[in-house]
Amino acid sequence: MFRQTLVALRALVILTVVLGIGYPLAVTAIGQVALPDQANGQLLRVDGQVVGSAIIGQSFTDADGTPLPEWFQSRPSAAGSGYDAGASSGSNYGPHNADLLAAIADRRAAIEALDGTSDIPADALTASASGLDPHISPEYTRLQVPRVAQARGLDEAVVSRLVESFVQGRDLGYLGEPTVNVLELNIALAKLG
Repeated sequence: MFRQTLVALRALVILTVVLGIGYPLAVTAIGQVALPDQANGQLLRVDGQVVGSAIIGQSFTDADGTPLPEWFQSRPSAAGSGYDAGASSGSNYGPHNADLLAAIADRRAAIEALDGTSDIPADALTASASGLDPHISPEYTRLQVPRVAQARGLDEAVVSRLVESFVQGRDLGYLGEPTVNVLELNIALAKLG
């Protein structure tokens, strides 16, 4: 019995060192060498300051949650208080849930008031499964062009060309849908003036 306990303790210590310390350190080192940008969260910087991550959406609203008209707006978030990477989740509401339907109606009314249109794509009204999606559809982005151009005093054609330059095609040419990364687009927009 004593011998079996020593063997079990020795196996516990060895496996803890190898799998609990060695393996995580090795994976971290490989990630830092092979893919440092991805391993560090794909951080985006403006003038040396981190402004966000290319893989986590964020809000472009004022302190009261009102959308700022001079920025392209992100997809709604159900993660915590909004785009909270520590509380990643969707609402898990079914398509007939009264709370989800009310949220969609509220979002529709807000977008209609902000952008002056009732032809609104689904991604503008529903949160993604993680609640952290940094992308919106090209259709939702194009819908926002007139408002953003007017709020910034820019020619609409200039803003449209900028949007088109940020449309990312399908992965491998056939997987998923075309998207636009809102934070990357807004960083480029800020450089326009």
